[in-house]
Amino acid sequence: MTTSIIRVCGLHKVFPPDLHVIRGVDLEVQAGEVVVVIGPSGSGKSTFLRCLNFLEDPTLGEIEIDGVTIQAGFLNKKQHEQVRAIRQKMGMVFQSFNLFPHLTALENVIEGPVTVKKAPRSEAIQKGEELLAWVGLSDKRAEFPSRLSGGQQQRVAIARSLAMDPKIMLFDEPTSSLDPELISEVIEVMERLAKEGMTMIVVTHEMHFARDVSQRVIVMDRGVWVEQGPPGQIFTSPREERTRQFLAHIL
Repeated sequence: MTTSIIRVCGLHKVFPPDLHVIRGVDLEVQAGEVVVVIGPSGSGKSTFLRCLNFLEDPTLGEIEIDGVTIQAGFLNKKQHEQVRAIRQKMGMVFQSFNLFPHLTALENVIEGPVTVKKAPRSEAIQKGEELLAWVGLSDKRAEFPSRLSGGQQQRVAIARSLAMDPKIMLFDEPTSSLDPELISEVIEVMERLAKEGMTMIVVTHEMHFARDVSQRVIVMDRGVWVEQGPPGQIFTSPREERTRQFLAHIL
């Protein structure tokens, strides 16, 4: 019997005074599952990801990550500790790479393990070099972000997230800031992560990744799940008119 590593129940997010961005969504994700969330801009996709690791405070609902459960609303001291525990289980890769400009690629990768997990610097460096090799950037370990292409910066950002040994990876449109010729090098790393069994939730407009790599595609619009299912069903025989209209614009 498989158990959910992510469980979301009745999630709402309202930005004051009355912008209701997420409207009561539920989600269960199994360990090792790759879920892609697609939909029009402004539909709530990025906000949903940010609520999962409490970069945005959910307004209502319940979030459970790998056995840690938090009710939305005012967080007490214990819940703040639980949020920290959740964040250590989840890596997140953003549209903008968010690298520290004054640190080299390797220093960016080891910053989290050394400062948050108090890992010995020598161990962090060894692991950081292994991760940079894994994303194909061994030769860029001493370069600063300003000397790297967008695709290289995003691969460093992925290595930085993996350095914290997450069980789950969240990707928020990780290729949207990249030139077209650089997108494939980031997608290739994400595909390898999926093949190695990483649990992933990916917000993206890269439909071939959704079609070829994910086990499930969710269509989001106006803060709700419009439709979800295997990629073959969503892309070839969508049930909802809103899904058909969205896909007609991007395919």
